[in-house]
Amino acid sequence: MNHHEPDFFEHLRTELRGGRMWLDRAIVLAYAVAAGLSVVALTMAVDWIFTGFQRVFAWQPWLPLVTMPLITVGVVWATRRFFPAAGGSGIPQVKAALSPALPPERRSMFVSLRLAVGKMVLTTAGFAAGLSIGREGPSVQIAAGVMQHARRWLSPNTTIDSRALLMAGGAAGIAAAFNAPLAGVLFAIEELSGRIESRASGLIITAIVLAGLVAVSAFGNTSYFGVLKVPPFGWEALLPGLLVALLCGAAGGLFGRLFIASLTGAPGRFNAWRARYPYRFAAGCGLAIAVIGLATGGVTFGAGSEAVKDMLKGHDRLPAIDTLLKFVATWLSAWSGAPGGIFAPSLSIGAGIGEVVAQIANANLGPALIAIGMAAFLAAVTQAPLTSFIIVMEMVDGHAMVLSLMAGAMLASLVSRMISRPLYDTLAEHMVAAAIGSPSPVSAEPSASPEHGPDATPPRTDTLSPPEPESAPPR
Repeated sequence: MNHHEPDFFEHLRTELRGGRMWLDRAIVLAYAVAAGLSVVALTMAVDWIFTGFQRVFAWQPWLPLVTMPLITVGVVWATRRFFPAAGGSGIPQVKAALSPALPPERRSMFVSLRLAVGKMVLTTAGFAAGLSIGREGPSVQIAAGVMQHARRWLSPNTTIDSRALLMAGGAAGIAAAFNAPLAGVLFAIEELSGRIESRASGLIITAIVLAGLVAVSAFGNTSYFGVLKVPPFGWEALLPGLLVALLCGAAGGLFGRLFIASLTGAPGRFNAWRARYPYRFAAGCGLAIAVIGLATGGVTFGAGSEAVKDMLKGHDRLPAIDTLLKFVATWLSAWSGAPGGIFAPSLSIGAGIGEVVAQIANANLGPALIAIGMAAFLAAVTQAPLTSFIIVMEMVDGHAMVLSLMAGAMLASLVSRMISRPLYDTLAEHMVAAAIGSPSPVSAEPSASPEHGPDATPPRTDTLSPPEPESAPPR
């Protein structure tokens, strides 16, 4: 008995000395819950504001021709003036913050609590305009910004580092946005880090679980597009499914090339005009998106999830021209410089491609081809096939399509790689190069100096370019 008493007290003293470690863990858990709440808040705000937009459009369909350019200009102005690193998706910013080439003290240029708040407000304003954007990419940057803020409250000797917090926040953002916890884990591996250290894996999974529980508590155990009920299918789906994957791969590769050329300031007349007159350019993009939305009866406004749900229920068929115009509207929304993601619009475009092929095949394959199209186009755009097929798989009722979704995503990603560089990696490299003052590996920015005028700006061609450190006064 006496022999074991010293061991017991030594163990007790060790546990007591580790009190600070347990406090650090409690702080991280609290921030994981806060990250989930931030995604819930963004989701509720976006749903509420876009419902209002749809009511206005139903009341006066021509009104977006006026309101969309005005709101888009306001969003772009606020982004450039106060939150330059909030522009665009948000995923490249998190990847840039995780880049080994970026000095650790500059991570707050891309991911911070201040940027998270700005991203929430500006993304919601983009939905108020009716832009063709999603909330998933912003959810990644917002949740990562919330999670990394925990670092300032942790003990100096903690083993929880900033990189682990950023990866945990980004993964939690995807998991909460899609109600897809497996997709969150794979997103952290495939997009954010390439690998996960064993000491970070527990933190990432914990953040995903807590953020996911918060989202489920708020919205129920439902996915973004509901549940895909796919009827049994056999070898008759092989050729149509192959065609969907190939079309999505080619279209997704083109999508990536357009985004890279547009958002990295590649030399060209339109990017030069965008550099000189960013607000006029934003107004022009907003007007074009409004015209497209008016021509399609509102199908191209917002994320596009309602159109996909109607297709899956068999209530509506999306013409090929509407899918093409959704493609264009999503590209213009990003090119305008407004914050907003491309995950949900990409799923909508992929669903449209699957629906078009189903119409051509004239078989009872609509839901199956729509699901393959969603996974394939998202995989082609992001070149992250595992994350893409898992996101769609977690929407499918049953596992009958697991192999089909996996094959479609892998094939589309391979085709896309022949056409375009990885989108998020390329944008992140461009941001890091701009942050450290080295030449961009993507393209040189136009050297033309901005003209004098009411909306002339410094010669920064891209709202995705990193801002000055947050301590610097806004320009």
